[in-house]
Amino acid sequence: MPVVHSDPFRGLDRMVAQALWGSHGPRTLAIPMDAHRKGNAFEILLDLPGVDAEGIDLTVEDNVLTVRVERAASQVDDPADVLVAERPHGVFTRQVFLGDNLDTEHIEAVYEAGVLCLSIPVAAHAKSRRIEVARRDVKSNVKNAVQT
Repeated sequence: MPVVHSDPFRGLDRMVAQALWGSHGPRTLAIPMDAHRKGNAFEILLDLPGVDAEGIDLTVEDNVLTVRVERAASQVDDPADVLVAERPHGVFTRQVFLGDNLDTEHIEAVYEAGVLCLSIPVAAHAKSRRIEVARRDVKSNVKNAVQT
């Protein structure tokens, strides 16, 4: 079972929102991310350019991590002067389903240069550990078996 997985329908959601609302109106956009394991933790990097750290809403409920932010549209004095408006604005969300092997109580979040970096440690019960093997002397067991 994967420890971290994402929403496979993100692209479809984006396409439907674009078809319904075009470049105007309410919409919810997915946040691009990368995820990888680094030692005894998983790191998730989310691109949030143009967002204030105070505006990031980060929650975990039932092993589902939800990131939600809102980026306002650029303010222009005269809308008739707009030549190109390609930068997305509105509500951005991303949900990541976390496996039971992660410690959701100790997630660390750092926001720097438009990138939110989350570090999610592997739970103690899921970490690999060394098991000592007891050694039994074969010769003494053979002697004991012959004497009885």
